[in-house]
Amino acid sequence: MSRALMAQWLHDDPVIRVVATAANGADAIAAAKAHRVDVIVLDVEMPGMDGIAALPRLVEAAPGARILMASTLTTRGARVTFDALNLGATDAIAKPRSGWATAAGPAFRSEFVRKVRALGEIERPKAAPRRVPAAAPPPYARAEPSRAVPQVVAIGASTGGPNALFELIEQLPKPVRVPIIVTQHMPPMFTAILAEHMARRGGVQAFEAADRMSVLPGVVYVAPGGRHMEVVRADGVVQLRLTDAEPENFCRPSVNPMLRTAAAVWGAATLGVMLTGMGSDGLDGARAVVAAGGTMLAQDQASSIVWGMPGAVVKAGLAAEMLPVSGLASAIGCLLEAGR
Repeated sequence: MSRALMAQWLHDDPVIRVVATAANGADAIAAAKAHRVDVIVLDVEMPGMDGIAALPRLVEAAPGARILMASTLTTRGARVTFDALNLGATDAIAKPRSGWATAAGPAFRSEFVRKVRALGEIERPKAAPRRVPAAAPPPYARAEPSRAVPQVVAIGASTGGPNALFELIEQLPKPVRVPIIVTQHMPPMFTAILAEHMARRGGVQAFEAADRMSVLPGVVYVAPGGRHMEVVRADGVVQLRLTDAEPENFCRPSVNPMLRTAAAVWGAATLGVMLTGMGSDGLDGARAVVAAGGTMLAQDQASSIVWGMPGAVVKAGLAAEMLPVSGLASAIGCLLEAGR
């Protein structure tokens, strides 16, 4: 039922063409070899060869295709999904656990179709034509960086974000002497596993945020799926606040509340970082950071899976720098080092 329903949703979209469906991993590999595919939706749980077993062979069978993993909204599903991201999957979506006819409502359908469309709009890598110079990127206005030493690093991300986050945290010079707050578009249960992976791979303390948790230097706090994360200063202590306010840009958690409240608490000492992601969530928050005198950095287009969120910040003239992830890590390190 789930495969047929998801295929029908995609069929109904005017810009998406479904070329094949498959009941198991082996059939999916055969279909990927038989068709030119831009996006593969791969269920973790399938009879015979499951999604994890099929994934490396699909990456080989369809070079350049973006793979969207679909897994159940469970802790096990979240752990398997992160294994898939490490093996080459591009993004993930949590599907309802049961009762597809009733549980898969309009919100899930909309998110699923938007993800597939966004991944399908990414051009495959192509060999550059000989003797034809590459077009220069459009010139974008840049915001002046703050002269204040950052007291917080606030990171927003969506599609492609987990791997970018892992790389960024791994490459940051250690020890990190300020708190790092992160909003990654992910459902409940997945964000706790994201924090675990960041701690393990980045060599830092990382936690899924809890309401009224104190914000401490050197610790990474990840907004929990389904709730906005804000920061407040009370009696000289900075704490996290989790809210169930309405989604912003169809997202909860949204990057905007995190950036807006960080700017209110730390002002010019706020360092915001926008990583890969579809849409424009975080743009309003980035405006608040720059208006408070803080600094915004953005991932460049070439290294982003989807240059929606960072692109919106860059095009609005809010980014002081536009860099690949390795460059962002170096830039953050230099800005933090200035305070020593």
